[in-house]
Amino acid sequence: MARRPTTAARRYAEAAFDLADRDRTHDAWLAALTAAAEALAVEEVLRIVDNPAVPIRERQAAAEAILAGQAFARLVDAAVERLPKPEVEAEAVRRQVAERVGRQVARLVALLVERRRVDTLPRVAEAFRQLLLARRGIVEAEVVSAAPLTAAEATALRERLEGLVGRSVELRTRVDPGLLGGLMVRIGDRLYDASVRGRLERLRTQLVAAGRGWAAGAAPAGG
Repeated sequence: MARRPTTAARRYAEAAFDLADRDRTHDAWLAALTAAAEALAVEEVLRIVDNPAVPIRERQAAAEAILAGQAFARLVDAAVERLPKPEVEAEAVRRQVAERVGRQVARLVALLVERRRVDTLPRVAEAFRQLLLARRGIVEAEVVSAAPLTAAEATALRERLEGLVGRSVELRTRVDPGLLGGLMVRIGDRLYDASVRGRLERLRTQLVAAGRGWAAGAAPAGG
């Protein structure tokens, strides 16, 4: 499950969203922020860029070098493939990141390094994603399944959920082998449990309730 954005992370995300509004580079910003969050979340990297014992310029230079590397470019490619209903073609998103959005994100990262808040970057990316989903009228459904969904299963599930909520739905999937088959879907505060484990838990609850009712009825009168 995605970590809930903090107030500070949301402020940074809103500032980034304002920049994206100016030239409609929302998809590029989300891809770059997502990739930067993944690139800088590595423990070995954080020990450098978030270490007050290292001079700030060195920390910023290290972060900048990571965001200019091939590993970051590969993370951007992966993030582009996961964009929620992008408005432009994937190649155009990659070009926007390479031409200017990547540099803008690097400046944001440098600011976070200076303020020793680089560890909030995943929450900034998540807050930006939520802003974009809201802008595009997309509902996010968190799906937990016992095994990975096939493309056909994901499509069928998305279409069924869209019929249920009457809006576009974006799936965020996770595998939990302990689910004992089936899946669970959470949309906002609503949980739809179609797992074997969920059915067993409901059956157990019903049996316990029935047992209590039987015991109460069988108890001798008068105590």
